[in-house]
Amino acid sequence: MATETLYLANLAEEVAIQKDGIVSRTLQSDEVSKTVLFGFDTGQELSEHTASVPAMLQFLSGEGTVTLGDRSERIRQGTWAYMPAQLPHSIKNLERSLETDLHCTGEDHAEHHGFKLNNGNPGRRLAFTGMKEESRAETRRITLSYTDAQLHLEVRSCYEPVPGVPVIRRTVEIVNAGSEPVGVENVFSAVINGIGIGADRPWDERLWVHIPFSSWYTEGQWRRRRLWEYNMRSVKPFVDKPVRFGLNALAVTQTGSWSSLTHLPMAMLEDEDLDTTWFWQIEHNGSWNWEIGETWEGFLYVGIGGPNEIKNHWWKQLQPGESFTTVPVAVGVTHGGFQQAVRHLTTYRRTIITPHPDNRTLPVIFNDYMNCLWADPTTEKELPLIDAAARAGAEYFVIDAGWFIPPGDQWSSGVGIWQADDVRFPGGLSSLMDRIRAAGMIPGLWLEIEVASTHSALKDRPDSWFFCRHGKRIIDNGRWFLDFRNPEVVAYVDDVIDRLVRDFGIGYIKNDYNTTTKQGTDHDADSPGDGLLEHNRAFVAWIDGLHKRHPHLVFENCGSGGLRMDYALLSRAQLQSFSDQSDYRCNPSIVPGVLAACLPEQLAVWSYPINDRDPEEAVFNMVNAMLSRIHLSGRIAELKDEAFSRVREGIAVYKTYREHLPRMHPVYPAGTLPLEDRNTWHAFGLAHDSEPWALLAVWRLGSARSSWTVPLTFTGGIHAKVTQIYPQKPTALIYSNPLSPELKVTLEEPWTARLFRVAWGD
Repeated sequence: MATETLYLANLAEEVAIQKDGIVSRTLQSDEVSKTVLFGFDTGQELSEHTASVPAMLQFLSGEGTVTLGDRSERIRQGTWAYMPAQLPHSIKNLERSLETDLHCTGEDHAEHHGFKLNNGNPGRRLAFTGMKEESRAETRRITLSYTDAQLHLEVRSCYEPVPGVPVIRRTVEIVNAGSEPVGVENVFSAVINGIGIGADRPWDERLWVHIPFSSWYTEGQWRRRRLWEYNMRSVKPFVDKPVRFGLNALAVTQTGSWSSLTHLPMAMLEDEDLDTTWFWQIEHNGSWNWEIGETWEGFLYVGIGGPNEIKNHWWKQLQPGESFTTVPVAVGVTHGGFQQAVRHLTTYRRTIITPHPDNRTLPVIFNDYMNCLWADPTTEKELPLIDAAARAGAEYFVIDAGWFIPPGDQWSSGVGIWQADDVRFPGGLSSLMDRIRAAGMIPGLWLEIEVASTHSALKDRPDSWFFCRHGKRIIDNGRWFLDFRNPEVVAYVDDVIDRLVRDFGIGYIKNDYNTTTKQGTDHDADSPGDGLLEHNRAFVAWIDGLHKRHPHLVFENCGSGGLRMDYALLSRAQLQSFSDQSDYRCNPSIVPGVLAACLPEQLAVWSYPINDRDPEEAVFNMVNAMLSRIHLSGRIAELKDEAFSRVREGIAVYKTYREHLPRMHPVYPAGTLPLEDRNTWHAFGLAHDSEPWALLAVWRLGSARSSWTVPLTFTGGIHAKVTQIYPQKPTALIYSNPLSPELKVTLEEPWTARLFRVAWGD
């Protein structure tokens, strides 16, 4: 039995629910369904709760039996826990909640709402028409169906429970069953209702929001703040009317094709009094939104979805017979806080990634860009790097940008054609690829396949190949954007990849993306956002086709580092570049934060020793990368023996445990570290999902203190045996307290790091 489970609570008639079955009264077509997600923890044993109104629970995952009696009877349950949103106290208050929030052009946006997107129409008047449950292979789908008689819309709200994880994947489909076009302005993929009900203190005194700020060089910067710090307050203490609510919403939005330019597409909302955290992830490689707002009844809702008209320039004219499906989002709930939510998301993400040998074997990659050749490769420069990378233990060797332009030209001016420059590579690029293979490594190349330089020969292609607005091609950073909705574009990029695989035998593509489309393209689209969304979907479909044609090709997703980090792409790409950050001292902040958003077996982290005489710098760099995917770079051919041996040793140690990383989850004994906290210590680890051990990285940054104690919060209170596994020497002075799960580490010099194995239990 899963420890934690998600359920759907639907205001209807009382009903008994059996394991894997649903017994319910079918609502009449003129009745509006009021449905809301709740969370349970099946690990607790509470015998009963009192329900004051009838309710229906649709059993979506897990096991158990619940019987709901009449208005005055009790909910009797076996080994169940309470609902974090306190169902017994909240059902009546949720009668106005919307399970599907939809707003169309020409409709009344009901009630006093400001810039909040909730309470749209026809969302408020949708009539429930039925529910269907389907099972295919290991997946289940529950679909709630609605109609709107005025606009002749059919709406299907889909729930896909994830076995063993308190997560549900959500989408909403809208079908125009009428004879007139209907303009869609906003539809959330998921709405969570009822947050903030059920504890003594007001929600603005006990709720914390976890927001992952992220940008170039500064990815994964989580901030835990009170809602009132974002101008979100309950207004009830300040008014003398019985019902009042705030018009503010905490809204986070991302517009354009860099899906994580300012924020990662996820967040969490923690209720410290109920020990409950809601979390969500938006799985889209373009524009998205989420908002937290207060309802008329005084509780909170979270609306989560893709683009809309107000914030992202998206508007869809739904023609008769046409349908539209929202971007998928994953929502979940757990007892505990940030770390527990990250664990569940980590488990969930492993259920949606495309199976590939790379994510099982986790080969070590050398890339010649960062603190190394800086997009200026030549045969002469590459040869010593090839030899050094092979001696260090790398298994892939990737030539980054610049291989396609003459020496002295700016590399970005040559994107689009992807022909190797013979001046850079006397004897041809193919001979250099042969040298890489002879050294025992698989060659790879950098591409920016979705764009073309304004100087490239693609300038003569028709405008339909490119993003356009107002009849003109969009130019950004010297690039045009290829439109993957056009089958001629897809055929062209397919030919490029096939040629590179055929002529050079590459087994790895680093696909970069160094600019953003902003609002999108209005060519052959109802709005710029509509064109962008359909292009986004066409691009991930292209990746699916790429894997079918070249199943062993490794695809790395990069967007000036981590500016396009989302699980529309990462459910298909094998690796994700974590950052363009070139200062290794910043990475103890960035890596743990980003690992809350990306699987460790997918996150490519730079290790780039620069100082050829400092072995401790090499160790620090290696520790940065050893809990994810090692992306080796730097001028490793120039490292002195001791520093180089530390690199080689780190890779050798990594290979002893890397097979376990796909079965490990992040742990945060010291929380997350802001980039500005430079004069401190930090620790981060990966704990095994089913075995009693973990890997723990400890960094002494610029702290003046030579010793630091880190709580081993992930051992379950059990005393642990701690062993330094990298480097073998010099060892840190460590003390594992037998009376308390904590570790004291002493490192004599600042800017040093060590990697430990922590084992507990039998």
